[in-house]
Amino acid sequence: MPVSLSVVRTACLIALVAPFTLHAESAVHVLTGTLGKSPIVVELNLTSAEEVTGRYFYEKYHKDLPLSGSSKGNDLTLTEGLSYDEQADLPKLVLHKNPDATWAGQWSSKGKTFKVQLEERAIAAPDQAAEPGWQDIYKQSAYDYLRLTQLPLKADKKTTFMGHALQWWVEPASGVSMFEITSGYPTDQAARINQQLRARLWQEVVSYNECMLNASRSGGDFAQTVTPHLLTPGIVSLNVFTSYDCGGAHPDFGDSPLNLDAGTGKALTLEDVLWVGKGAPLHYERDEQGDGSFETYSDYRSKQFAPWLVAQLKATQPADMQAPATEDDCDYTDPSVWEFPSWYFTEKGVYFGPYFARVQRACEGPEWSVVPYSVVKAHPGGTKLMLPE
Repeated sequence: MPVSLSVVRTACLIALVAPFTLHAESAVHVLTGTLGKSPIVVELNLTSAEEVTGRYFYEKYHKDLPLSGSSKGNDLTLTEGLSYDEQADLPKLVLHKNPDATWAGQWSSKGKTFKVQLEERAIAAPDQAAEPGWQDIYKQSAYDYLRLTQLPLKADKKTTFMGHALQWWVEPASGVSMFEITSGYPTDQAARINQQLRARLWQEVVSYNECMLNASRSGGDFAQTVTPHLLTPGIVSLNVFTSYDCGGAHPDFGDSPLNLDAGTGKALTLEDVLWVGKGAPLHYERDEQGDGSFETYSDYRSKQFAPWLVAQLKATQPADMQAPATEDDCDYTDPSVWEFPSWYFTEKGVYFGPYFARVQRACEGPEWSVVPYSVVKAHPGGTKLMLPE
């Protein structure tokens, strides 16, 4: 991935379906209610009657439990959990949809049965006083948003970096943490920066839960390290390194930096900072202002940017940019590994991290792949920035 692990869940917002109609244009439904006496939140995807999927969590624990099964008319028959053993005795959830958009049924496992009562209701969007990032998460998934409203953050350690005081916050259920800057910037400027940092924290909590759901067979793993790299009057830059096992063939890891214009608090794309193409810089990565097709953007990265970056690194780091002696050695002279690098700001210049195929993932993260600011300033991107000297 290079992580944020931001596996975006395309979830339609809640829509009340017509009586006796399970499958409607809005096929993702969020239900709230009780299993026995325990409050739960349920998400169901009813796109296919033969392959109904979903998940739910107990409000006491907030951990996703996967659901899968089928529907017939207004009745759902679901299995809770995932198993490679088709004969495994997994919990069952049977539901019936009533004409008033309530659902009733029972959960059963190993001789125990509990009554289930649910209702589907419109979920109000977060207001302006809500946590940063919740608006976007609500648009992605009302289910994820409801969980976040039940997860208070805990103040953690206090540190100092480049003369700025940092207060760290942690979400205890996931262990995801992020800092906020409490000194060194004007109040309004710090507020804009901290909104971005807090929004990133919440998005990583969503990614954690997605990972744990996908890895529910094997248990999964999701560990992060957040490292600030540059805090200056013009730039806020940090890296989020995640090692994870989300149920795939192998565990994995990746960098997902966050780079901000300290003046505006806005997130920066690489083309905001550096442009070596013809004409105006592309901004394909920025959704709200994206221009050009992915093919155009990819063509620029492969044919112009990556070869340019290889040439710069060869000039500044000739010893590290030698052709490999064997096919098993890291080939940093190959432009393809630099087409979509991770990147962040450092005191000496912009750091670029190459991306290798799995068999050579150990080649990632070289310490020397930095392009000096003098070179970056000679090829300015689409945003006017206050870069270090």
